Amino acid sequence: MRITDSKATRLFIVLAGFFLTNALLAEFVGVKIFSLENTLGIAPFEWSLLGITGNLNFTAGVLLWPFVFVMTDVINEYFGPRGVRLISWIAVAFICYAFFAAYASIALAPAGFWVDANRDLGVPDIQHAYAQIFGQGLWTIIGSIVAFLIGQLIDVAVFHRIRRATGEKLVWLRATGSTAVSQFIDSFVVLYIAFVLGPQQWPIPQFLAVGTVNYLYKLGAAVALIPLLYLARGWIKAYLGETEAARLRDEIRELKKELRGMDEAGI
Repeated sequence: MRITDSKATRLFIVLAGFFLTNALLAEFVGVKIFSLENTLGIAPFEWSLLGITGNLNFTAGVLLWPFVFVMTDVINEYFGPRGVRLISWIAVAFICYAFFAAYASIALAPAGFWVDANRDLGVPDIQHAYAQIFGQGLWTIIGSIVAFLIGQLIDVAVFHRIRRATGEKLVWLRATGSTAVSQFIDSFVVLYIAFVLGPQQWPIPQFLAVGTVNYLYKLGAAVALIPLLYLARGWIKAYLGETEAARLRDEIRELKKELRGMDEAGI
């Protein structure tokens, strides 16, 4: 039997593909800042925290990151910590490769006619616009990658701690709990590296205020997506069948017991 004949293998490929696509897209669309109030057509909301004021402006990447964390929980559920760590490291490699390709393309000498080809559309220098969109700052790239990786590893750990305490029940609790902790870390790590350590050198009150608002938005989005998690579980059970789904979960339990035994033995 070919490896792709296995339903579990095909499922992992689909979930990993969706995960990687969203992770990559979130990095690149994140260059756009959008107004949540204007998007929803509601009156501007001005928040004030730690002496810092602002509106509900976010990077477009926050639209996709909640889906990434939902997919993390789904993969965690059926393929365990090793599955999540594998795709997380692959995602980091893909993101680094994508940014390398973007910077390489920016460095290419533009064709003369192409530079002002969209002048009539209000873009006087398309090479400059291209560089601004795809050439994110180095500190932002580093912050995003480090925050993503730390968030993923923490999500895995918290997810399985809650699962050990609750068993197979309360799916929403382990999904929400793990996402709440990992998104908290992610929200502040990326801002600290990109804007406190980076050239902009935000003051700490601004860092804490913006990080808190971003975190609350991400947490709200994650909670809103809980029904999607249940839909995904239902579809997976229907696709795999109850026997195969149970087998995958049993394998995860046995693997965790083996790993705990190795830790206790000092191996």
